[in-house]
Amino acid sequence: MYVQELEPVAGSLGLSALVAALPLVIVLVLLGGVRMKAHLAGLTGLLAAVLVAWLAYGMPLDQTASSAAQGAAFGIFPILWIVVNALWVYRMTVRTRHFDILRRSFGRLSDDPRIQALVVAFCFGALLEALAGFGAPVAICSVMLVALGFDPVRAAVVSLVANTAPVAFGAMGTPVVTLAQVTGLPLDDVASVVGRQTPLLALVVPLLLVALVDGRRGLRETWVPAAACGVAFAVAQFVASNYVSAQLADIAAALLGAGALVAVPQARRPAAEPVRASVLTGARSGELDEDDPRREVLRAYAPYALIVAVFSVAQIPAVKDWLARATRTYDWPFLDVADPAGNPVGGNVFSWPIVSTGGTLVLLAGAVSAVVLGVHARVAVKEWLATVHELRFAILTVTSVLALAYVMNLSGQAATIGHFVAAAGAGLAFLSPVLGWFGVAVSGSDTSANALFGALQVTAARESGLSPELLAAANSSGGVLGKMISPQNLTIACAAVGLAGREGDLLRKVLPWSLGLLLVMCLIVVGQSTPVLGWMLP
Repeated sequence: MYVQELEPVAGSLGLSALVAALPLVIVLVLLGGVRMKAHLAGLTGLLAAVLVAWLAYGMPLDQTASSAAQGAAFGIFPILWIVVNALWVYRMTVRTRHFDILRRSFGRLSDDPRIQALVVAFCFGALLEALAGFGAPVAICSVMLVALGFDPVRAAVVSLVANTAPVAFGAMGTPVVTLAQVTGLPLDDVASVVGRQTPLLALVVPLLLVALVDGRRGLRETWVPAAACGVAFAVAQFVASNYVSAQLADIAAALLGAGALVAVPQARRPAAEPVRASVLTGARSGELDEDDPRREVLRAYAPYALIVAVFSVAQIPAVKDWLARATRTYDWPFLDVADPAGNPVGGNVFSWPIVSTGGTLVLLAGAVSAVVLGVHARVAVKEWLATVHELRFAILTVTSVLALAYVMNLSGQAATIGHFVAAAGAGLAFLSPVLGWFGVAVSGSDTSANALFGALQVTAARESGLSPELLAAANSSGGVLGKMISPQNLTIACAAVGLAGREGDLLRKVLPWSLGLLLVMCLIVVGQSTPVLGWMLP
């Protein structure tokens, strides 16, 4: 048995924390300073974590390697299993041209560009984040807005800022699922606290978007539909994450937000010509004027409706219990780790939810979608394999980062850093979202930031007397605000709208909003750590 030690370096917590932080520092410097590709930075950080665990912490090399293997396995299943299958569904809609039909359908909902920004970037972007995440919403929504006539820079900025409120529950809840796994906290507990933080962003972001599109006039003339959209989104995300399912939180929020927006009469009124002329400075795609048969429009919406239906059925208690019976639990080989008190850690056991996991449910919905869209089985398989090939570097990045996180957690490195950071005391509540924000800013992924810093946040919370669930959730909620300034997302946005090389211009436009919203989130978490807003927590 390997027993974790908090102060392995010269019996000093400070020196031990310094050494334990090396893998994280290396990853962050390689990503943010050297601008190394994420998968290479992840692999380098993993090597550093293995060396620190082996040489500084005395963890046997076979147990260190086994920890990394378990992290990589969790990265593949369930995380990448969800992402691959969700993007596969999207690729099939593109191949059959039903995605173009969907885009034209959105364009006909309203001719007001401010409302179009809410429908496309906020509501549909949230749906894409719910299903796929990992940069897909920014790329797709930017292209759609340009086709609607938006200036490329404005389209990219709007898409980046909109991609905030849904991120913590993106890719069928992957970030919070990862957070629960690496911290050992119950998923429902973590999701419920995140669901009492990010909905507050949803109240603000739609108002911010109409202001970005058309300044004060946009805010003055369209604040009612924007507010209705934000409130509906926030309520749905809160209710779903707390009382239904973390996996369904963004889907419910996106659909209810869009429904509330369309239900406001003001959203359907034609925009004044001066408004359209001043906002739509780009070239509007002629494809938007094509008429689509109602049957084809229904088929275009079908894949998303099927995913909602499959996940809703999976939440019925009897069905949920039946699916859960397929879960397999294994004693992970070559791993026998105890915490400093001598108690076996949860990482010694690995659970494999074969059927009940989100990726399998998306695969089922995708198979039915292929039939509805008229995609031949051979073509569907070919598209699935092409999706894996497209995501090959993302797969390497996620598996290496999760392997790094597991080595740090199981060797005791994360616990050492957490005990050291706990010295911040009450200030920890303010700094907690900043750590998540910084992690996402350099990694481009809330999932990765949760894997890297989740266990650290929980250890620091317990040492300082704060709620572990609160600081774990704060890591994810603060992280969503780093998404818009991450080099990965900026590059995706620029490539999508033909602005390659102008990432710096976009960064200057979105950075103030990222920092401003981060400050708001920090104050929310501080308030929730005290009686002032403590009543908000479950």
